[in-house]
Amino acid sequence: MVSTIVLACALDTHGDEWPKFRGPTGQGITNEMALPIEWSAKDGKNIVWKSPLPPTAAKGKADNNQSSPIIWGDAVIVTTVYWPAGKPQSELPEQHVTRYRLSDGSQQWDKTVPHGPWLLTDLRGGYGAPTPATDGDRLYVAFGSATIAALDMSGKLLWQHDIADYKSIDVCFASSPILYGGNVLMLVDKNGGASTLTAYDAATGEVRWQKKRPKVVFDHTTPLVVEIGGKPELLVAASNALQALDPASGDVLWWASTPGDVPTPVYHDGLVYSDSGRGGPGIAVNPDGSGDITKTNVKWKISNIPEGLSSAVAFGDWLYRLHNPGVLRCFDMTNGHEKFTARLEGVSTQSSPIVTPDGTIYLASGGKSYVIKAGDKLDRLATNDLDDPSPASPAVANGKLVIKGGRFLYGIGKK
Repeated sequence: MVSTIVLACALDTHGDEWPKFRGPTGQGITNEMALPIEWSAKDGKNIVWKSPLPPTAAKGKADNNQSSPIIWGDAVIVTTVYWPAGKPQSELPEQHVTRYRLSDGSQQWDKTVPHGPWLLTDLRGGYGAPTPATDGDRLYVAFGSATIAALDMSGKLLWQHDIADYKSIDVCFASSPILYGGNVLMLVDKNGGASTLTAYDAATGEVRWQKKRPKVVFDHTTPLVVEIGGKPELLVAASNALQALDPASGDVLWWASTPGDVPTPVYHDGLVYSDSGRGGPGIAVNPDGSGDITKTNVKWKISNIPEGLSSAVAFGDWLYRLHNPGVLRCFDMTNGHEKFTARLEGVSTQSSPIVTPDGTIYLASGGKSYVIKAGDKLDRLATNDLDDPSPASPAVANGKLVIKGGRFLYGIGKK
């Protein structure tokens, strides 16, 4: 019997906005019921607007720009990074925060955030991975030049801090900022015992506290705030363990030994699922415990999930996971048994899916997208293509999908 969807308690969010990476719950869950199933770049079907991103408008050399759009009211916020024409990629690029109007896609402003101190010599990860976050009053952005900043909704820079020990980070700085209790939480797991979780005062940027994390090394996951047993917990797919931290202090509450790196964990029907994203096992854990719960609370394990940098999504009794080479797998969330495996040609395994209340799952990106119906067998509803590939995940609000392609930003809605 299919259980109802469980919405993790996503603290410091608001209504049907899409205020951070993976939306209000941080798990790709939307309350929208009237999203289009089909869209097309060839005939413009259900593309209600299309706007050039700053690198496109400036004819610059774009960074990888993995960051995803966020939405608050009629404001769509994106971050982009690019090198202006004539500027070599051996120099620091420009970092942009841009606001568009959700209703018609018009650009309202475009602001440059001063770069931080880190000049990347390896551009595989790039400067533009973290997704911004907002509380409706301020925008919080981070960039791979090792800097975090806050702007007001008109684009005025309010505060900015550089990230210390940036040379200990791996090839890029990719975790997205998370809001909790009036703080901006920034996870920066690095090599050499330099990993930290830092809480910045959202209004002033003052460092309220910083927790050192010497037992973990680099990873790129964005943490997830959920309520478990009536208490908030910050779930982290750390390099060597799935962890739950106290979001008010950074203290470790419990952990289960398993490799982690890129994907955000999933909390659904009383279980926490996590895998690495780089290839390795996936585990589901009963979070009712403290300390090391590896031997007592791991409920099931998948021996190997090949590389796929997107995060999983859960609905009813099922967990859906994309990985290379364009493969979607469905597992029974209660026991980890595989229900189906399907090859979806051209699907992005970096963009994270979203799910609606009726179980419509959008495996959407700026390139080839698939829309399926949740179930233990593949039920493909549509295949769509914007012909503008990008690793960014979609945002959803007010009947629209907002998709950040490699060159343009798209508003997808029923015409």
